[in-house]
Amino acid sequence: MTTHTTTNAAAGARAADEKFFSSLVTADAVSLIELLTDDFVLVSVMDGAKIPKSELVAAVGSGQLKFTTIDPAGDPTVRVHGTTVIISNDTEMQGEFGGESWEAKSRYTHVYVQQGGEWKLASAQGTPLH
Repeated sequence: MTTHTTTNAAAGARAADEKFFSSLVTADAVSLIELLTDDFVLVSVMDGAKIPKSELVAAVGSGQLKFTTIDPAGDPTVRVHGTTVIISNDTEMQGEFGGESWEAKSRYTHVYVQQGGEWKLASAQGTPLH
């Protein structure tokens, strides 16, 4: 893989990562459907539960799960492995779930894969930081 290809992959996945966070804050279910792989799984920062794409999209789209703010801490670590990109960083989030306020500080890992020329989020995991 050339340096140019690696740079393009990193930039494409980072743009997709920013779109993911933006889609959560704006409750844009359509963008989430397009951005997530069909077999996407989120490992929740709150309790370690495995949440599939359908449940995340439904919760965000219905307003059951709201993200008020998502603030990543500076530049993420980005590692490119062919058509897979791994992004990790720390973040602070606030929102509501079922009308109850929540906040979390976490270290996240997002795994992006290239499908049909687009960067798609296949897996996301948050680890709480105390």
